[in-house]
Order: sequence, then C-alpha cells, then structure tokens
Amino acid sequence: MHDDNTVQRFIELRAGGMTYARLMTELNVSKPTLIAWSRKHQFQIQNLKAIELEALGEKWLASVTDRVNGLGEQLRQVEAELARRNVGDLTTPQLYTLARSLRRQITQTTGATGFTVPVNEIPADEYHEQVQDWQA
Repeated sequence: MHDDNTVQRFIELRAGGMTYARLMTELNVSKPTLIAWSRKHQFQIQNLKAIELEALGEKWLASVTDRVNGLGEQLRQVEAELARRNVGDLTTPQLYTLARSLRRQITQTTGATGFTVPVNEIPADEYHEQVQDWQA
C-alpha cells in the first residue's frame, strides 16, 4: 500500500505532464497502480493542470486590457506619423485605395446602427417579405 504523500505527488506530477514510464521510476509504483490512481483522481489531475496552465498564461500573456492599450498606443503613433505625411506623395492607385478605405470607415462609423421597427408595427401596405437593398 502507498501512502497519501505518494498519491499526492503522483497527482502533481501527472498534472504536470509526466509520463507513466517516468512516474514508475520516480515513485517506484507499478504502471497498473498508476493507471488506477489516474482514473480515481482524474478530476483533481485535470483541475490542477488547468490551474497550472492558467498561471502560465498569466505569466506570459498580457491581459486583454493591456493588449488593447498597447494596440491603442501603436495606433496613436501610426496616426501621428500619417498626419505628418503629405498625401500628395501617394500614387494614383494608392489614393484610390485610401479614398475607398476612408469611405468604408465613414460608412461603418456612421451607418453601423440603423433604425429598426418590429415587423408587427410596419403598416401592411408598406411591408414586403422580400426586400432588395440596392447599394452603389
């Protein structure tokens, strides 16, 4: 019979990704016993693994707020540089591309939200099942 410390050590090592072969050597326990422990303590192993992965993520990855702030700072720098540049230096195709991009941004900014009315409030003579939305 194995003591509780050995079982707890198994749970920690298994959650850390150690293989059965290494666990057999490390803990001096047979593979069938390790497999039985793995089944018995599977939720504890999975939870510990999740906690360890979350801690690694916090250590190496910036929070969403930090990433957005970093991107916002980069955008501010790019826009400041763009403000210093002369549009006249752009080629004709670049100007067309810029104009199209600016129109799209204006449309997205001003037209992102539209007015909506519940269907049951539309007068019968104005309601059509199929609507054609023609855009230029």
